[in-house]
Amino acid sequence: MHAFHIRYHNTQGTLMRILNAASRRALDIPYVHAKASGPEHKATLLLEVNVKQIGQLCRDWHAIVDVTDVSVGAAPESRDDLDAEPWAISHPYTSRGVRDASASAARA
Repeated sequence: MHAFHIRYHNTQGTLMRILNAASRRALDIPYVHAKASGPEHKATLLLEVNVKQIGQLCRDWHAIVDVTDVSVGAAPESRDDLDAEPWAISHPYTSRGVRDASASAARA
């Protein structure tokens, strides 16, 4: 079981696009929590995925213009610990400059 923290700007449809990336792969989503976190929002998802699916999901989430960060790690023992992030690591995204440029163009 893996837990994902996804930080995003709360624009129309962003959370639905995040959830759609998991649901179109027919993955069970036993836990979802979305909340405001400062000027951004944070969604926490608990998914049973393999390494290949982690890469695919992170790629899909990074392709969403309003997603700012994706962190993934093994799910903690207790669901109460899901809001704490010491267990999560940021998933690297190699084309970050390209994404930032396209995000600026999309917002213009």
